[in-house]
Amino acid sequence: MGAELIYRGHETQPTSASYTPKPHKPWIHPIRYILREQRLLFVLIGIAIATVFFSLFPASSPDNPHHGGRLIHHNPISDSHFPAESTQLTHHHRFFYQDHFHAGGKVPLGLKTKGLRIVVTGGAGFVGSHLVDRLIARGDSVIVVDNFFTGQKENVMHHFGNPRFELIRHDVVEPLLLEVDQIYHLACPASPVHYKFNPVKTIKTNVVGTLNMLGLAKRVGARFLLTSTSEVYGDPLQHPQVETYWGNVNPIGVRSCYDEGKRTAETLTMDYHRGAGVEARIARIFNTYGPRMCIDDGRVVSNFVAQALRKEPLTVYGDGQQTRSFQYVSDLVEGLMRLMEGEHVGPFNLGNPGEFTMIELAQVVQETIDPNAKIEFRPNTEDDPHKRKPDITKAKDLLGWEPKVSLRQGLPLMVSDFRQRIFGDQKEDSATTNTKTSSG
Repeated sequence: MGAELIYRGHETQPTSASYTPKPHKPWIHPIRYILREQRLLFVLIGIAIATVFFSLFPASSPDNPHHGGRLIHHNPISDSHFPAESTQLTHHHRFFYQDHFHAGGKVPLGLKTKGLRIVVTGGAGFVGSHLVDRLIARGDSVIVVDNFFTGQKENVMHHFGNPRFELIRHDVVEPLLLEVDQIYHLACPASPVHYKFNPVKTIKTNVVGTLNMLGLAKRVGARFLLTSTSEVYGDPLQHPQVETYWGNVNPIGVRSCYDEGKRTAETLTMDYHRGAGVEARIARIFNTYGPRMCIDDGRVVSNFVAQALRKEPLTVYGDGQQTRSFQYVSDLVEGLMRLMEGEHVGPFNLGNPGEFTMIELAQVVQETIDPNAKIEFRPNTEDDPHKRKPDITKAKDLLGWEPKVSLRQGLPLMVSDFRQRIFGDQKEDSATTNTKTSSG
């Protein structure tokens, strides 16, 4: 029989069993799993053991200052570094690192808390170098930024070799990128001789330099302190001056590069604080004196001291009845640090309310250095304020700060420094000359 071609396309194909999802287990199954083989008993025992362990060995205790509590007394700075009246300066310093690094409990073995990383613009200057000394002594790492227009390397060279100290030659008019926790912005010539030398540069330093430092504070989340000046009050019509006084400033005078520059710097600081959330502080500094002041910088205390040491007449401008208030540099540094570590923006007057006429100041210098020193009167300078005295009630109430060093206590310390710098250099030059002469 011949082969027969059979087409099977229409035949019914065998079909596989249809897919049926796995039926859901009833909710009772997890309970049965826990109850089976005494698993629940083991869970309860584990919870009990953990409870006992954490009760006996707490990760942190508010009453234990050594383990994650709010006060960290094991930071590398001994309280012996601080005078009794400045103990509260360490509070923000300790809390900052507790909040950032110790929130999880104990510090891992081998790790220690570190000081803050702080930049001080103008840190090689008179006030800046004294501030750097205090910050280094507290255990912080300090970066000094200075263009050395008025600052001197000699003011900070005793920190060379310290791993927590850095020095950068830089003008704040140009941007600067750093990673820091705090910024003390002191960069600007402060004496009339220096800020009148190049008034355009002075106002650029106050405006562009402050903008650059505020921009840095915004980028890295640093707290920013502006050192403003009592010159924002101009020739005041209010006496003594309180922080709410708006001042009486000549905007086109020879001193306006400094006066109006600082007023603009305060404006920028508050705008960044309100608009960009920068933690800002403003200090209005009154006349300050002490070691490391520039000799012959045109400020009255340094002028009188240098003139008396050189046996020159003390030059009094005008009738000598204009008044000033003089604070010793250590008092100012204390106030700046309290302001930075506190919770108040300011502005705050930082000065000594003890008021002296120029004649009285000259007499104190005579008593300290040379009773026979003569006083010479000269015509008064333009826009020279007639009265200057701070009202420091706000600083007393909110910062717990007031000056401790009187003029008669602080002036001899400054005189000793000036005498060494004036006559020490001359003696060295004289000795060198004599040696060369004898050799020849």
